[in-house]
Amino acid sequence: MTPTHGEPMGQVTPAPGSAAHPVRPGTGTRLDPWIGAYADRTHGMRASEIRALFAVANRPEVVSLAGGMPNLAGLPMQALAESAHELILSRGTTALQYGSGQGDERLREQILEVMRLEGIDAHPDDVVVTTGSQQALDLVTRLFINPGDVVVAEAPSYVGALGVFRAYQADVVHVPLDEHGLVPEALEETLQALQSEGRTVKLLYTVPNFHNPAGVTMTLERRPRILEIARRHGVLLVEDNPYGLLGFSGDPLPAIRSLDDEGVIYLGSFSKTFAPGYRVGWAVAPHAVREKLVLASESAILCPSNASQLAISTYLANHDWRGQIKAFREMYRERRDAMIGALGEHIPEATWTVPEGGFYTWVRLPAGLDAQAMLPRAITARVAYVSGTAFYADGQGADHMRLSFCYPTPDRIREGVRRLASVVASESELVEIFGTAAHRELRIVDPTAPDLA
Repeated sequence: MTPTHGEPMGQVTPAPGSAAHPVRPGTGTRLDPWIGAYADRTHGMRASEIRALFAVANRPEVVSLAGGMPNLAGLPMQALAESAHELILSRGTTALQYGSGQGDERLREQILEVMRLEGIDAHPDDVVVTTGSQQALDLVTRLFINPGDVVVAEAPSYVGALGVFRAYQADVVHVPLDEHGLVPEALEETLQALQSEGRTVKLLYTVPNFHNPAGVTMTLERRPRILEIARRHGVLLVEDNPYGLLGFSGDPLPAIRSLDDEGVIYLGSFSKTFAPGYRVGWAVAPHAVREKLVLASESAILCPSNASQLAISTYLANHDWRGQIKAFREMYRERRDAMIGALGEHIPEATWTVPEGGFYTWVRLPAGLDAQAMLPRAITARVAYVSGTAFYADGQGADHMRLSFCYPTPDRIREGVRRLASVVASESELVEIFGTAAHRELRIVDPTAPDLA
């Protein structure tokens, strides 16, 4: 039999509709000829609710309060262009060549200078440069997680982390947050319960500063308590801190890593404080872990981009990066104020966090509303947000939404919240008339709702 395109030689093509070649209903065509060949770890993979929104939310007529894209308008573009030009002319053969799997040594020294603002005292050898902090999180999870191992994470938690944990077949167990961050008593109770059940708990994942999505910050009093609980239970703490320098008042808070250099892996990034397009992040890890991180990174990508690293290193050396961060802080504070003021004016029946830094506020909807079910109506009204369900591993969160204030101008933020308020009001009327369950069914069959898949 002559194989068709995509079929290996020497194999008989299974009949359409067989287990190996499922068909799309009503078409008689194959959905995926390789479905029986995928590794077990792919079964839990699914699209991010945020990524699925991008095509719709990025339309110019839609006010997007969904994505966490930093606003780059304030960067010194002319100076950066001149730096890039000079970099290629003077160091092009290095910038465009393979580099060290651990990252450029000069950049690692400069990263230490950045982290000193948060009280971290480390050595350049402790730092592993990665392709964004997302890759660092992937590598840490790859090193520690066997299928069925437990990762304890805040409820809610960063959607990108949940995707990584799911990809490595971890079981995510949530521990609640409050306005002061991760709750120590709940963490203690959860770890005790898991270990009494014989579960293997490997990692505690936390975003302590200006949390994504909740917008809260772990207090100074809680940080050593959380660390002590994790240490006592033999659980490695992963501190993910992309927003730590973007506080709206006062000095940066001391990192948890500043309290312990053996029980904490610290993840950092230039994506929020400089530019995400370079895709440069880093991990600071205990010595033995750092060695394995380098090996894992080399097996995944050989080495991080030399061009990106040297561009950032040049920026840190030649530009007022501290002044640039200060300008970002002032810009995001203005946007935060616009968001909080608009919520108070237009949706006073909801409740929300008031972040002291970062990009997000976490909004609890009026009773009976379902953020996921309401989203198609919001898109029709030309405003986008992220449903709270994206930030839980267990289906919670439908009563919340994450609103991002980092990218739109203050006027666009206020207009977006005004549009959102009209959707909330109409949905509340439906709940009052039909009840919560019927309201959800009405949204599912809504013929005017766009396809967000």
